Amino acid sequence: MLFGTIVGSLADKQGRRRACVTYCITYILSCITKHSPEYKVLMIGRVLGGIATSLLFSAFESWLVAEHNKRGFEQQWLSLTFSKAIFLGNGLIAILSGLFGNLLVDSLSLGPVAPFDAAACFLAIGMAIILSSWTENYGDASENKNLLTQFRGAAVAITSDEKIALLGAIQSLFEGSMYTFVFLWTPALSPNDEEIPHGFIFATFMLASMLGSSLASRLMARSSPRVESYMQIVFVISSVSLMLPIITNFLVAPSKVKGGRISFAGCLQLLGFCTFEACVGIFWPSIMKMRSQYIPEEARSTIMNFFRIPLNIFVCIVLYNVNAFPITVMFGMCSIFLFVASILQRRLMAISDKPKMESWTAMTERDPEAEPLND
Repeated sequence: MLFGTIVGSLADKQGRRRACVTYCITYILSCITKHSPEYKVLMIGRVLGGIATSLLFSAFESWLVAEHNKRGFEQQWLSLTFSKAIFLGNGLIAILSGLFGNLLVDSLSLGPVAPFDAAACFLAIGMAIILSSWTENYGDASENKNLLTQFRGAAVAITSDEKIALLGAIQSLFEGSMYTFVFLWTPALSPNDEEIPHGFIFATFMLASMLGSSLASRLMARSSPRVESYMQIVFVISSVSLMLPIITNFLVAPSKVKGGRISFAGCLQLLGFCTFEACVGIFWPSIMKMRSQYIPEEARSTIMNFFRIPLNIFVCIVLYNVNAFPITVMFGMCSIFLFVASILQRRLMAISDKPKMESWTAMTERDPEAEPLND
């Protein structure tokens, strides 16, 4: 939240390509710190990891959108690129990476740090590709604009444009619930220390996410329904799916037996969690598409990192108080946030339709016999 926001926002002024190279270097250094048993060194690694994460979630997307527009490609291709990135990167590559990491640690007995060393090698390859084949692009590279001025400009853009503010709130609510879910699904499925196949379940989640991103690519390839329209339904479904732990707690008698296999209630919850992961798969390319439409190019990285400030604060508060509330309360809170996101999404769609309605009204005033244009 602290370091990543500042460094990530420098991408608009110093260059997105340079920021992506900085991501590779920063995370390689973070991986190297894992070899040290010293707490101070490991903490430096977490600071570097936080910076790298902010760059990962802002600089790459900002570079892609700017480069796409600069080359005059069709806008529809951007949606396809986003959906393929989530399908291959967040889905297929994540599964293969997990299997490869498991191979290094268990089969080859190279130790628990081996996956970090492998990650550093892939990061180095990625950095070489960036340096050799990418061109540089900027947001607002004015010399008279320092970092504070950039933040002030981003804050003005968010407060003056309701669409940007709504988009930021929707992103924070969904991602906050998603990151909280990451910490809650394991204790939810094994409340009595049941033996659950963590690796298999994780792979199932990734498969569900891949299916979701594949569905998103099909939805975004059509002119109707629009992204703003179908995302309302996605947020409602994700809200209901995270209500399952609460529902099963009332309808299914909890088991008192320690250990054993996953319970019937756990199986029902697992079904809901897979549904939520499918919603996550739809969410990523869809939110990228909306960001490319509503966030101004000159401050794209800065505004995107602004969105992550409330997200990180929320996750920190939740994790600090995770033992203070029953797990059902935590899921209920996430479910409420997702439902609020659906309401905000409905508002965003209404606002985004206003210019079309206004232009249609103006046209009918000039020509009463004019017919509406298809979306």
